[in-house]
Amino acid sequence: MASSLKNIIVLSGPSGAGKSTLLKRLFKDYPDTFGFSISRKCILIVRFLMDNLYKTHTTRAPRPGEQDGREYHFVSNENFEQLIKENAFIEHAKFSNNRYGTSFKAVGDVVKSNLKCILDVDMQGVKSIKNSDLKAHYVFIAPPSIKVLEERLRGRQTDSEESIQTRLKTAEAEIAYSKEPSAHDIIIINDNLEEAYKKLVNFILGDSKKETQQTTSSL
Repeated sequence: MASSLKNIIVLSGPSGAGKSTLLKRLFKDYPDTFGFSISRKCILIVRFLMDNLYKTHTTRAPRPGEQDGREYHFVSNENFEQLIKENAFIEHAKFSNNRYGTSFKAVGDVVKSNLKCILDVDMQGVKSIKNSDLKAHYVFIAPPSIKVLEERLRGRQTDSEESIQTRLKTAEAEIAYSKEPSAHDIIIINDNLEEAYKKLVNFILGDSKKETQQTTSSL
């Protein structure tokens, strides 16, 4: 699948780094610019982004009021497996016993509609996309440090101790991967929300060649 480098953005980063907050603001400020891919981590953003929603395949049952092709493409486990065999997905993952997949076709539909497509995926999703022929910008949203990330996660007061430790362990692996050469086009350290947002907008909508990639030496 040949794709425009300007139109596809792969966004990743640890839970608690601020991706959801940045995305919500991005869609609010530029409602006619973006399409969105729901990965397994992005379900909470769905209602906010309904008008610009990029449709993901899922094996979970529709909830009351949901329609096939509007919120998601609802498919059976058998159909999902067949799509995997056909290499239809850019990336796919399992979350809460349900499977979610980002298809090449759906991304292509967003690009054809002259919207920028944002793929919010985890580290494995980034690696999978890099192994495909999809051409994209790769943006990593990083916390100032693991200590700050832990403070943010605990400040939510929504996660168990086990969940927090799992997220921190995952974050360490994601940050380590982000330091590998050419893993991402830009690393934005979210130590100040306003500054992080400006850098994200400038990178996506401005001249990305002039954007200086940050490092995570402080992590």
